[in-house]
Amino acid sequence: MDKNIRNLITGGSGFLGSHLAKKLLDRGEEVICLDNFFTGTKKNIKELFKYQNFEFIRHDVTEPIKLEVDNIWHLACPASPIHYQYNPIKTTKTSFIGTYNMLGLAKRVGAKILLASTSEVYGDPKEHPQKESYTGSVNTTGIRSCYDEGKRVAETLCADYQRVHGVEVRIMRIFNTYGPNMRFDDGRVISNFIVQALKDQKITLYGDGTQTRSFCYVDDLINGMILLMNSNYNHPINIGNPNEFSIKELANLVRTLINPNLEFEYKKLPHDDPKQRQPSIQLAKELLNWEPEIELKDGLLKTIDWFKNNL
Repeated sequence: MDKNIRNLITGGSGFLGSHLAKKLLDRGEEVICLDNFFTGTKKNIKELFKYQNFEFIRHDVTEPIKLEVDNIWHLACPASPIHYQYNPIKTTKTSFIGTYNMLGLAKRVGAKILLASTSEVYGDPKEHPQKESYTGSVNTTGIRSCYDEGKRVAETLCADYQRVHGVEVRIMRIFNTYGPNMRFDDGRVISNFIVQALKDQKITLYGDGTQTRSFCYVDDLINGMILLMNSNYNHPINIGNPNEFSIKELANLVRTLINPNLEFEYKKLPHDDPKQRQPSIQLAKELLNWEPEIELKDGLLKTIDWFKNNL
């Protein structure tokens, strides 16, 4: 592979961006990390400055930028409900204007662009598991809509830039992902449970805990992301772990691994919270020869170790 590939990662100091940056740097490629630190942190990329081929630019993707790059990995957008609901208008702007700016850059310099989309485009799904052909069941005016609809319109922009301008796009629908470099306060279920358990607090379950999710360890996800960018596939594709667990099963596993004596505390289910979430990854298997390898328990042990060392 050409070692002189120049990569731009928007949201490069975030959870996924920092893992992707390290992986590309270890392959000998150049990485420009772009971030405004809304949810990303300097700590996530601290060790990357030792690489000669790493560069950091503090920048908000809602403002245009001129750079010469080969690949654009467009990950910039708050992705946890606490953060994307904090400033919902900014979230929608980041998804629309940020994607518009990055597509414009890709068009100008002839770069490939990968959009980090989301399983949230399926909303509260009526189809289970969710295939890429499913068009979703999304509330356009709910408290999650800024993110759900923001990512849907980002996908639309990618498809139209491809049709109208011939931009090479990759659209990756990411399902729940976890691992080191998650924020302690991001409100996602795995980080919530681990932090509460390590602090000997009650573990909070919303609703009755029967809602389901599928959890993909970050290393598996980054491998899928790179395979997709290097493929010729330009339609949406699910990348996630199809093993489905109820939230209560997850809570029990975290409790067992950290402190079996902790109690559960039940709270009201948030509005528009999906009841089921499970990817069909048939396309990823067939087209990318990709499927996740790390089991939930093994991934949780690695994640818990990281939280213990960083909390």
